[in-house]
Amino acid sequence: MRYAPFILPVNLMLAAFLGLLVLAWHIASYGGRSFDAPVDAAVVLGAAVWGDKPSPVYRERIREAINRYRNKQVKYLVFTGGTPKANYLSEGEVGRAFAIRHGVPPEAILMETTSRTTWQNLVNAKTLLETLGANRVLVISDPLHLRRAVAMAKDLDLDALPGPTASSRFQSLPKQARFLWNEVWRYLHYLVLGHRFR
Repeated sequence: MRYAPFILPVNLMLAAFLGLLVLAWHIASYGGRSFDAPVDAAVVLGAAVWGDKPSPVYRERIREAINRYRNKQVKYLVFTGGTPKANYLSEGEVGRAFAIRHGVPPEAILMETTSRTTWQNLVNAKTLLETLGANRVLVISDPLHLRRAVAMAKDLDLDALPGPTASSRFQSLPKQARFLWNEVWRYLHYLVLGHRFR
């Protein structure tokens, strides 16, 4: 009987751990979904840029969006993302330039250049989409990022589907595990705090 006080905390810890495992599985499995249905636009979530070039992570997102445009699944590409420093090219600008160099006509591209977070990416993208009367979108990002990103898009009343990149720099198991663990906590924070979590 003297060990009885420890039973409840252990059970709570076990339940919390199992809950995190279920959430991780949900995030990982969701990132494997991909849709070919026609949509109005692909919203490309920003990522780092190196001068006038996209980082490997961002480049894969841009390439995925270009492929969807070439396959006539989307009518418009929306590039999002600002810059951490003044006088540097924004993520949106670099994404737009990359797409144009690879054959996407400028009139099929929209961009915003002020957002710094996933939530801001989507808020600003929605404003651009409203000018087109567009609402059905494909959210383009890394597979493990999509559960949270699509949840945010839907909370903004966008009719959003996941558009996972076909490849990712997060290839090794340790890198994937770190990315997944990070997303578990970020998604959990978002579920608890809603739009107040950025």
